[in-house]
Amino acid sequence: MDSPTEQIVALASRLIEQPSVTPDDAGCQSILSAVLAAQGFTVESLPFGEVHNLWACHGSGAPLLVFAGHTDVVPAGPSAEWQFEPFTPTVDRGKLYGRGSADMKGSLAAMIAATGRYLTANPHHPGTIAFLITSDEEGDAIDGTVRVVDWLARQDINPDFCLVGEPSSSKSVGDVIRIGRRGSLNGRLRVRGVQGHVAYPDQARNPIHEALDALQALVDTRWDEGNSAFPPTSFQISNIHGGTGASNVIPGELEVLFNLRFSTEQTSGGLEARIAALLDQRGLDYRLDWSLSGEPFLTATQTLIDAVTESVREIQGIEPELSTGGGTSDGRFIARLGTPIVELGPVNATIHSIDEHTDIAELGKLSDIFQATLERLLRPPDA
Repeated sequence: MDSPTEQIVALASRLIEQPSVTPDDAGCQSILSAVLAAQGFTVESLPFGEVHNLWACHGSGAPLLVFAGHTDVVPAGPSAEWQFEPFTPTVDRGKLYGRGSADMKGSLAAMIAATGRYLTANPHHPGTIAFLITSDEEGDAIDGTVRVVDWLARQDINPDFCLVGEPSSSKSVGDVIRIGRRGSLNGRLRVRGVQGHVAYPDQARNPIHEALDALQALVDTRWDEGNSAFPPTSFQISNIHGGTGASNVIPGELEVLFNLRFSTEQTSGGLEARIAALLDQRGLDYRLDWSLSGEPFLTATQTLIDAVTESVREIQGIEPELSTGGGTSDGRFIARLGTPIVELGPVNATIHSIDEHTDIAELGKLSDIFQATLERLLRPPDA
């Protein structure tokens, strides 16, 4: 019989073989559904739009522990630049290569292997184990986890704990666990001017010139000081476009894209109001459109954090850093249910990169940490 780590690699490899570029699941959830059903899970398919979602449960009652993840991946880029074909899982020198190996098909395999071992030892465990899996995390995230969370709310299903398998680790699996995330607010600013010839500036109005002071003020603003869990809010301009491409034309409009990553010291509405007030003070003729990727969230309940931390200590012999850094994740949607969330997954050094890979031995350790966390949170009454 294959070792537990070999079983994890086999399942991860089957998933990597499916070219599930977001939002296409490409059959991954059918594979996972079959494995979970064999473990005794009741599996429900929850398609919304073109997105595949999966909800699977084992057991009954509280506490309800949810493993959350995604089967979709980002595009692989030029396959000729990869050492191995991106959708051909390849083991080389102790590492598993392929798109999604670290983000996050490896995590899904580690989670499911962990639940399989736990259920073998605890077939009549207390509480409920569930999986929430989507194929719309890397893309628009419109018909994925956010829609499943709405469905859970309508069913009056309130998870007590959630483990998200995002690649949180930095150097070694478990050295960083995420206990929250900053909010992300995107702005599209259009400053209107009057197009004209550069030789006759008195007959035109240059929106680039008019916007410079306001943009510099936004860059220089100290939004807050952060707090013990979050760094200060940051403002970053990501794109500026204006003009026709000709050097002798004053543009009629300037477009600026920017993003704020914000802490629990702020709200999206408060940031929007501050920026609009700053632009109004400078008398700009503008339009400002907002897109909120997610509000910040922070797990304050120690039960889940302690269970994961103790499991990392047990398996890896290290003290994990508790972090709220990184980008956004689907944890932001699950947090709306009031659920404590911890994100734990492989080392993130190669995610979204050419030659994405994960260390096979550490994938086994990750699964052991998941199992140890299950044992701590769903401890049988006589244990």
